[in-house]
Amino acid sequence: MEYIAHIRESDKQVQSVAEHLLGVQALAESFGGKLGVSHIAGLAGMLHDMGKYTEEFKNYILMAVNHPDQPPKKGSVDHSTAGGKYLFYLLHNSEKNSSSKEEILYRVILAEVAGNAIISHHSYLQDYIGPDLESPYLRRVSDKDLREFEDTKTRFHESVMDREAFDAYIDQAVAELRAYLESNRSVNQEHALMMLTKFIFSALVDADRTNTRCFEENTTYESINAADLFHTYYDRLMEKINSFAGREDAQSPINLLRREMSDQCAQFAEKSSGIYTLSIPTGGGKTLASLRYALKHAQLFDKQRIIYVIPFTTIIEQNSDEVRKILADEARILEHHSNVIEEDSEDDEHEDGLMNVRQRLKLAKDNWDAPIIFTTMVQFLNVFYADGSRNIRRLHNLSKSVIIFDEVQKVPVSCISLFNQAVNFLSSSANSSIVLCTATQPALDFVRDKLNIEPEAEMIHNLEQVAIAFKRVDIVDRATKEKYDNVSLADFVMEKVQEVQSVLIVLNTKSVVRNLYTYLQEQAMTTPVYHLSTSMCATHRYHILENVKKHLENREPVICISTQLIEAGVDVSFKCVIRSLAGLDSIAQAAGRCNRHGEYGVQQVYVIDHEEENLKYLKEIARGKEIANKILLDLRRDQSTHGGSILSAQAMTRYFREFYTDFKDRLSYFIPKLNKEMTELLSANKKENSYYQAYCREHGSRPPLFLANSYRTAAEYFRVIEDHTTSVIVPYGEGKEIITALNGQQSIEDLTLLLRKAQRFTINIYPYEKDNLSQNDGLVAYLDGKILALKEGAYHEEYGLNLENDSPMDLYML
Repeated sequence: MEYIAHIRESDKQVQSVAEHLLGVQALAESFGGKLGVSHIAGLAGMLHDMGKYTEEFKNYILMAVNHPDQPPKKGSVDHSTAGGKYLFYLLHNSEKNSSSKEEILYRVILAEVAGNAIISHHSYLQDYIGPDLESPYLRRVSDKDLREFEDTKTRFHESVMDREAFDAYIDQAVAELRAYLESNRSVNQEHALMMLTKFIFSALVDADRTNTRCFEENTTYESINAADLFHTYYDRLMEKINSFAGREDAQSPINLLRREMSDQCAQFAEKSSGIYTLSIPTGGGKTLASLRYALKHAQLFDKQRIIYVIPFTTIIEQNSDEVRKILADEARILEHHSNVIEEDSEDDEHEDGLMNVRQRLKLAKDNWDAPIIFTTMVQFLNVFYADGSRNIRRLHNLSKSVIIFDEVQKVPVSCISLFNQAVNFLSSSANSSIVLCTATQPALDFVRDKLNIEPEAEMIHNLEQVAIAFKRVDIVDRATKEKYDNVSLADFVMEKVQEVQSVLIVLNTKSVVRNLYTYLQEQAMTTPVYHLSTSMCATHRYHILENVKKHLENREPVICISTQLIEAGVDVSFKCVIRSLAGLDSIAQAAGRCNRHGEYGVQQVYVIDHEEENLKYLKEIARGKEIANKILLDLRRDQSTHGGSILSAQAMTRYFREFYTDFKDRLSYFIPKLNKEMTELLSANKKENSYYQAYCREHGSRPPLFLANSYRTAAEYFRVIEDHTTSVIVPYGEGKEIITALNGQQSIEDLTLLLRKAQRFTINIYPYEKDNLSQNDGLVAYLDGKILALKEGAYHEEYGLNLENDSPMDLYML
C-alpha cells in the first residue's frame, strides 16, 4: 500500500513517502558533503518525514485534499517526531550500541544532532534544556507516544532502506562525526556541535523544500556549474580592468596604485583558504580588486559561490549593479536586502503535503543558491542566529564560498562574539575563504572570541605609504569649537556651495536630516538639494543618487543631505563633506565621499557637533562621538599626538580599543530578560550551563543527554537591531506593479522572481511606525498576511515613508 508524502496541486499526482525521503536524502547528502558530513545530513534527510508512514497521516492528507471545505483538525497528526524518536531509541540504548564508551558517546551525539534537526524541520531547533528547566527535545523523542510507531519503523525499512544497510549508514555517519570533532579539537566542543547541528538543520530544510518544490512544479533539481561561470566572469572582469589602461588618466599616481593593488589581490588569491584582510583606502578600487581576488581564488580552490556582505546601513544595489554590468549577467547575481516575507516561527507541520499560500511562500526559492550574492550584515547574522527556518536554510550555502565582508567595522557591537564564532566556523570547518575588507580595520582581536586571522593576513603591501599616496582630504575640526543647529549649519552649507559647488552633509539621525533638507530647500534658491535616508526604498535612493551623480559629473552646484547610509559602498565624489561628529570609522567613511579620485588636489572634510541630534537610543553612535571628541581635543592641544591626524593608524587603534572596551559587557549578546549572554545559551559546556545545573538540582539526576544547549530560546531573543523591524513593499515606481501582482495567483517560480524583484522596493519599519500606519490606514496585507505593503498615500516622493498616509499621488506615474 502506497503511503503519501505530497499530492501535487495541479494534477493530484502523488509523491510517495519513499520517493520524498530518498530524494531529500540525496540532496541533503550533496549539501552535507561540503562539510564532510554527507551521511549525517543524509540520515536527517531520509528520516525527517518517516512519520508519514502511517494510516493516520494518509487519511489526514486525503481528507485535506478531497474535502478542502472541511479540513481535518490542525495539528492532529505528528509526522516529524518519528524519525528523531527512532534515532533516540537506536542510539541512546547503550546495550545495543557498542562495548566502546567512545563509540557509545558518538552515537548518542549523532542521535541528538540529527534528531533535533528532524523533529524541528517545520519550526526551529528545539532546546535540549530550556529556561523552564524542562527538555522540549526529550519530550518529543523520549516521552511522546506515537500510536503507529512500530509499524512506521517496519514500513520505513521495507520501502526506504533495509535494517542492515541502515546500520551501516549510521556507522558512516558516526565516522563523519568523529572526524568532524577531531578536526575541531581546539574549539569548544559544544560550540562545534552547535554549528554542526545548525548546518545539518540547514541542509535538511533546504533539501526538503527543494525536493517538495521540484515535485510540485514537476521539475528536476539542477545545481550551478560554478567553475565554468567563474572562469567566464574572470575573463570579463580582466577585460574591464585592462580597458582602464586606455584612459587619459591611466598613468596618474592614484590609478597606477589602484592597478598595483589589484594585481596584489590577484597574486594573493593563490594562497590557501583562510581569514584575510584587505585594507584598500576608500576610493582605491576595492570592489573590483576584491572581485578579482574572489573569482581567481574560487577557480583555484573550487569554491561554489562568492558572497558580499555589506553593512545594514548602506546601499547594496550600487555594488551589485556595477558587478552585473562588468560580468554581463543579470540573472545569476542575487541581491538580498531583507526578508520580504515576515518570518513565521510557528510550526507548520499540519500544512505539510498540502499547497496553500503559506506553503507556496515557504517553497519560493530563498536559499542563496546563486553564484554571486550581495546581502547585508543583518541577513548574514540572521542565517546563524535568528528564529525560523527561512534564514537558517541558507547556512549550508555559505560553505565552500569566498565571503567578502565590506566595511567589517560596522558589525553591531552586541554581535561581535557571535560574528567571530560564525566566521571562524566558516573558515576552519566549512572550507570558506574570508576577506575582511575595509579602509579602517577594527580591533576585533580585543574581544573574548577572537577571529582566527592568518599570521600574514593583509593583501596590500606598504599600507602606510598607500595611505599617504591616497591622501585627498584634510579633516577640519569644528566640533570642539562650536555647536551647530540646522539654521547655522544651513548658513555654513550655503557658504561652502558658493565656494566649491558640491557639498555632502552626513548627519546621525533621520529627523534632523529631513528638517535640514526642508530648510535648505527654502534657502538654496536655484541650487538642487537632495535627501537620502532608510525611509526610502533602495530603488528610490538609487534614482536620487543617479541625479546627484549627473550634477557632480557636470560640475554643477548640488547639495546632498544623508544619514550614514551613504558612507559605505557609494561611489560619489563631492568637493566638500560636512560630517556630524561620530566614531572615527564613520568620519573616515564620510571622508571617502570627498574628492574621491584626487581630481581636486586636497579638499576639506568638516567635522561638526550638531546639537539637535538626539542620540539617546543610539548608544554606539553616542559613545563613538564621545571618544572621537576626546581625540580631537588631544589633537587641538598637541597636533603631534595620535600620529598627527584623527584618521591615522594610531588614532584608529586608540579609538577601537576604547570603543570595544567600553562595550565589553555587550559583546556576547547579553539578554537582559534572561540575565544571560547568548553565547551561554548556544555553546556553554555543562559546568558553565546554569540551566543544566539547575535541571540536575531540581530533578535530582542528570538528563539522559550529552547536549544541553538552548537553541530555540536563543533564537527567539536574537535581534541584530534591537527594535524588531518589519519589511514592507512600497508603491514607488515598479513597486506598485509588484504590489498589484501579489493579488494574482502565481506559480512558485513566478512568486520567487516576484519576491526577488520586490527586494529593491522594500523598507523596514519599526513597531511604533507599524502601529501609526495601521491607525492611519496606511498598510495593506497580502498572501494571508505574510506580506505587507504601504498604501499609496503612505509613501512620499521626497521623504519615503509617510506615517500620516497623506502623500500626494504624483510619484506613482514614475
